[in-house]
Amino acid sequence: MEQKAIAVIGSAEARAEVCDLAYAVGREIARQGATLVCGGRGGVMEAAARGARAGSGHTLGILPGYNPEDANPYIEFVVATGMGQARNVIVVASAGAVIAFEGEGGTLSEIGLAIKLGRPVVALRAWHEISRIDHTDDPETAVRLAVERAAQSPPSG
Repeated sequence: MEQKAIAVIGSAEARAEVCDLAYAVGREIARQGATLVCGGRGGVMEAAARGARAGSGHTLGILPGYNPEDANPYIEFVVATGMGQARNVIVVASAGAVIAFEGEGGTLSEIGLAIKLGRPVVALRAWHEISRIDHTDDPETAVRLAVERAAQSPPSG
């Protein structure tokens, strides 16, 4: 079976209920046999990585700085880019699909980059104003859609 990578993006300072959803998404990504890719820091990224590791899944963190120790404790494989926010393109380009939580400018830039690169985006209880992406309220549906869209959409860019 081909290994799929699903990126999870969202706020580094997320509310508890958003982190709970991110954890559930991470667990479901692991259950589906996919690898979680994220920015490797806190908030949504840490919660999703914690969920993936709890489900015996693999995690890849693409850090903005040069120090691998800046990764949250649930990141299994660290890429320390030293690229700051420019690392966002690496996060979305490394995955077959993206699951987006609420966030700010960095998350919005990742959504835009994913669209530009032809990566499917599934928003979980967020980004309703963006019509070119799928929307859902359920973590399992978000991962199912992401895995399906990743399989249907060859990478471009």
